[in-house]
Amino acid sequence: MRYEPHDYQKYSAEYIETHPIAAIFLSMGLGKTSITLTAVADLLFDSFEVHKVLCICPLRVAVSTWGAEIEKWEHLHLLQYSVAVGTETERLAALKAQADIYIINRENVQWLIEKSGYPFDFDMVVIDELSSFKNHQAKRFKSLMKKRPGIKRIVGLTGTPSSSGLREMCAQFRLLDM
Repeated sequence: MRYEPHDYQKYSAEYIETHPIAAIFLSMGLGKTSITLTAVADLLFDSFEVHKVLCICPLRVAVSTWGAEIEKWEHLHLLQYSVAVGTETERLAALKAQADIYIINRENVQWLIEKSGYPFDFDMVVIDELSSFKNHQAKRFKSLMKKRPGIKRIVGLTGTPSSSGLREMCAQFRLLDM
């Protein structure tokens, strides 16, 4: 399908491309995934600013949404992706597959960083549903913060940046801008 973005989608994709640290706060259904994938494709294939992308998202979104969006839009046809969910053996096989984007569910972030033995050599990280990193005491937050200084580009996506008030946003923005 031909991608004809709205002005806000063009603006958001350009923002991600021109800002190494970005957050996109848009309601569900407004195209956060297609916006981000458009920017990722440009960063991978046009400007060559990134080489390997990790996308962290809820399990259902990891399994169904990101791959479907890549396959849906013709301008994304060059993107190769691998979904690292399931058993440990399945996750490791997916991480070893040749891809541009590696998609993992948020529950496996700590495993990836601390237990998988796989090198964390991603130069861009996308956190789909940034609000799931609102607790600075959570294991996934602490694990990702260990690697954050080496991540060149990071994007946080959510339609609900603050479910219980501004205090919960502190951890989310700490993850983004340290």
